[in-house]
Amino acid sequence: MDPSIVPDDADRVVIHDIIYYELCLGIINEHSKKKYLEIMDRLIHKGAEAVILGCTEITMLISQEDCNIPIYDTTRLHAEAAVDGSRFSI
Repeated sequence: MDPSIVPDDADRVVIHDIIYYELCLGIINEHSKKKYLEIMDRLIHKGAEAVILGCTEITMLISQEDCNIPIYDTTRLHAEAAVDGSRFSI
């Protein structure tokens, strides 16, 4: 059984469009933030225990303060891992 809970097709279209037609262009829209939070709420109601922000631009719109479950910013996690890894370089 896959423990992942992903947005449905319609929500994935909304997520994609906000990323590419707004965030990638530097447009921060409060209405779009509301849409993201609604999608996240639907995922929480389906049993999500955390949210993965799998695109660098999403943090322009959503932060941990917006949600009562853990949010994982993959960009930050990769950067922190790179810094930690550099401490052990030969």
